[in-house]
Amino acid sequence: MRASTRFSDAIHILCFLKVYEEARITSDLLSSSIGISPVMVRRLMGNLRQAGLVQTTQGTAQPRLARDLQKITLYDVYLVVHPLFNVNPDTNPQCKVGGHIQPILAEVYQEAQAAAMIRFNNVTVADIVDQINLKLHQEKLQE
Repeated sequence: MRASTRFSDAIHILCFLKVYEEARITSDLLSSSIGISPVMVRRLMGNLRQAGLVQTTQGTAQPRLARDLQKITLYDVYLVVHPLFNVNPDTNPQCKVGGHIQPILAEVYQEAQAAAMIRFNNVTVADIVDQINLKLHQEKLQE
């Protein structure tokens, strides 16, 4: 089973929209950057649009940020794609492990998620874009 990358993919989309805000941005272009299918890009864009983070016009390749990136926290993005952690609901209740692991992991995950939410609320997507730009600048200096 592959871990979900929807959270990082949604952050990637928002950063891409800022970095390439003057470009014609299609789901194929985003797909090539993220490494997921254009269909998955469109689904995530729909989720981001419903959350008021991006603006799109059906049939056009011009998605735009709906809010200033300084006002979009990673917590805002998390709310679009949550939950961060999932407990497998299909464990065998007759098994010593499967019959008891769900509530134990649920509690651990809840604690970890609460700590993550505090951190996510203190980081904006603009902070991520700033770090990307810093890395690009450092690479350019090394050339």
